[in-house]
Amino acid sequence: MAENEAEGAAEVIAPPKNKLKLIIMIVAALVILGGGAATYFLFFHRHQEGGAHAEAPPVKPPSFVEVPDMLVNLVGAPGDRTQYLKVKIVLEVKDEKQVETIKPSLPRVSDIFQTYLRELRPTDLNGSAGLFRLKEELTRRVNAAVAPSQVSAVLFKEIVVQ
Repeated sequence: MAENEAEGAAEVIAPPKNKLKLIIMIVAALVILGGGAATYFLFFHRHQEGGAHAEAPPVKPPSFVEVPDMLVNLVGAPGDRTQYLKVKIVLEVKDEKQVETIKPSLPRVSDIFQTYLRELRPTDLNGSAGLFRLKEELTRRVNAAVAPSQVSAVLFKEIVVQ
């Protein structure tokens, strides 16, 4: 009887090991399948979608409007020598249609630029930060002058402080 009880106990204990092995094999198979699916969607699926999309239309290059050259004297302390600022400016617009709407208002743009530039001191133009502030201020003023058209940027072709 002791032998029968030992065999019965062995049989009772053996099935949980088989179930544990079965569970481990199922989890391992799911991990492998999940990893394969994740790899497919992360690496291969995107490449196939990219080919299916139509190409974006080419971006139109911007157009440019030349502003007449300006030569202004800068504000200085009394008794200091007079300093001058010579500027060549180009306005960047998004398309050719805006060029035709801005050209008639170029005298107004030149006037606004001249009155602003005459108020500058030589120290206002020091360094790249000074030129960046000047560019931002001129862009803001030109957009106010040519509204409803918009100027994307004011570009400096030449800046000379003498």
